[in-house]
Amino acid sequence: MVRASLLALLLTASAWAQKYYVYVGNLGPDTVLLAWGTADGKNTIGRSSASRGEATVKIAGRSLVSRQNWIVVADLKPDTPYDYEISIGGRSIGKNGFRTWAQRSSKVAFFVIGDWGNASREQYAIAKAMLQEFEKRSGSDNPVRFVLTTGDNIYGDVNNFVFGVKNTGNEDSDWASKFFEPYQGLIAHVPFFPSLGNHDGNESESRRDLAVYLDNFFFPGDEAARYYRFNYGGLVDFFGLDSTTNTESGPPRPAYFEDGRQFAWMKAALAESKAAWKVPYYHHAVFNAGPRHAPSERELKHWVQLFSQTGVKVAFNGHEHNFQYSEVNQRSGGVRFVTSGAGGELRAGGIQNKMSGANMAGWAPENHFLLVEIEGDVMKITPIGAAPIKVLDASGQPVKMPLEVRATK
Repeated sequence: MVRASLLALLLTASAWAQKYYVYVGNLGPDTVLLAWGTADGKNTIGRSSASRGEATVKIAGRSLVSRQNWIVVADLKPDTPYDYEISIGGRSIGKNGFRTWAQRSSKVAFFVIGDWGNASREQYAIAKAMLQEFEKRSGSDNPVRFVLTTGDNIYGDVNNFVFGVKNTGNEDSDWASKFFEPYQGLIAHVPFFPSLGNHDGNESESRRDLAVYLDNFFFPGDEAARYYRFNYGGLVDFFGLDSTTNTESGPPRPAYFEDGRQFAWMKAALAESKAAWKVPYYHHAVFNAGPRHAPSERELKHWVQLFSQTGVKVAFNGHEHNFQYSEVNQRSGGVRFVTSGAGGELRAGGIQNKMSGANMAGWAPENHFLLVEIEGDVMKITPIGAAPIKVLDASGQPVKMPLEVRATK
C-alpha cells in the first residue's frame, strides 16, 4: 500500500515537472484553436496526441473543458485581443493572449520563413528577431497576424556517414528544440501555416515525417492538408501548395504534376478567387541562381502559366538557403517570385554571375525571415535578420528595401 502510494506520488511529481507548450493552431475573425502538449516523446502533442488529462481553458469570461490536447473556441469578436489560460489538474500550463482577425480589412501583416527547423544558434537568433518584430508591431493598426512557411520545417540530424540521418521529425521529441522551443513566445499568439519541403517527408528523410507534420500543425479549415487555401479580411487569398514528392506510402512521387489532383484544385481555386491579392507559397523555387539547388522552372512551368493567367503578382518559396527574388517579365509571367530559405539553414556561396541567366534581380546570403505588409494594392517585403540585411543586385550594387509589389498591372 505504501509502495503504491509512493509510486503514485512520483508519477504525479513527474507529470508536474514536464514542460508544456501552448500554441495557437488556427485563428479567424470569431474563432481560435488552442493546442498544448509536452513534445517529449511519441505523439505527446498535436491533433491525435494522447490526452494529458482534462484541461480547463479560461477565455472571454468562460471556462471551457477539453479532454483533447486542443480546443476550438467560437463566438469571439473580430479584431479583438483576448487573454487565455490553460490548466490541467489545477496546474496552469500556459497563459497568454491573441488577437482575432479582422472580418474585413484593407491591410494585413505577416511573416514568411523557410528552411528553418535545425535547432541551430542561427535559427534561435532569427526566432528571437521574429518575436521582437511581432512585439514591436503588436499595438499598431497592422499587427502580425500569422506566419507562412516555405517548407523544410523540421530537419533531421546528420550524425555521420555510418548512422545517417536521425531525429528527422518523425517523433514529437524531434520538434521540441526545432519548433516549440525557439518559437514558443510567438506561437502562443499567432499560428504557423506551413507548406511541405523535401525534408518534411520521404523525398529526403523519413516517410513518417509527413504524418507528424500533418498532426502537429493545425490548418485553415481545421483539417490536415498537404495543400489548402485561406482568406484574410476579404483582401488576400493565400494558397499553401505542395511542390514535393513526399508520400505516405510507396516511393516518392511528384504532387505537382499538371494532370494531378492538386493542380486541378489549384485551377479551380485560383479561378474562383475574387480577392485583390492571390498569394501562393510553397517550397521549390521556380527561379533560382543557386548556389546549390537547380531551379524548378521546367517542372513548375504550368504553375507559372496558371499564376499569370489568374492574376497572381507574387509567390513565396524556399529550398535555396538565402534570400532571392526574380525579375518581373515575360519569363516570370509577370509574377515576382521571392525565395526565403534561410530561417535556420544558410548557404553563403556567391551567385551574382548566375543571376541574369536565372532571371534573378536581387539576393542576400544571410539568415533571415520576411516581414510582409499589405495595404490596399501595395505589398512591401522586408528581409529581417539578427543584424541588418544587405541586399545586392546582379552587379553587386545595394538594393533598397522593402521590395514593393503591386496588385494592379
